Amino acid sequence: MIIGGLEKVSLIDYPGELAAIVFTQGLVWPNEVGELKYERDHSTIIMNDLFDFLKLRVGKLDGVVVTGGEPTLHADLPEFLQQIKDLGYKIKLDSNGTNPEMLERVIELDLVNYIAMDIKAPLEKYEQVVGAPVNLENIQKSIKIIKESGLPYEFRTTLVPGLHQTEDIAVMGEMIQGADKWYLQFFKSDTDLVDRNLEAKEKFTEKEMTAMASIGKRYAKICDTRG
Repeated sequence: MIIGGLEKVSLIDYPGELAAIVFTQGLVWPNEVGELKYERDHSTIIMNDLFDFLKLRVGKLDGVVVTGGEPTLHADLPEFLQQIKDLGYKIKLDSNGTNPEMLERVIELDLVNYIAMDIKAPLEKYEQVVGAPVNLENIQKSIKIIKESGLPYEFRTTLVPGLHQTEDIAVMGEMIQGADKWYLQFFKSDTDLVDRNLEAKEKFTEKEMTAMASIGKRYAKICDTRG
């Protein structure tokens, strides 16, 4: 496991829990909408130092969020999660759904307590939005695995004007029909993004996002805006 960044405490990334955030290195797609540049600019954190930190925070933090990049790219993800679990932490895993086999494995091994998956776009627009070829069957498999996991989970979509339109919400909603939670996230162009071309993009207005969330509520038990 290659660690690219650590946020020592977060009140918002793991619902209901005080958590540290561990950023793994490795991006699947060049255009990961909303992803920060941890792989490009952040120095690698030594594994022993990470676990020394986590040991010191036992009893002070509730959980650990493992995010990316894309954590499921790493073959040793189960062993890494087991080490975190052995310290007594709850684990939230963030994924883009490109490796359903790994998702299924960590769920079967009871290594995660909460899963968040990014839904980037309608299937027919996925490659356009992420800027690379996409195995759409894997995306669909991951959605199914997560929905049937019995774990708390959420789907989330970062919406970018020019890449997404209002009509996309219903199409994506059909992909996750019946989901527990779906969050439509405001795009933030004032952060250090992987795709520099996105840094000048304007975000949707609050009114526009609220209108899109109202469409999303037809497909998910909870659909709200975030960010």
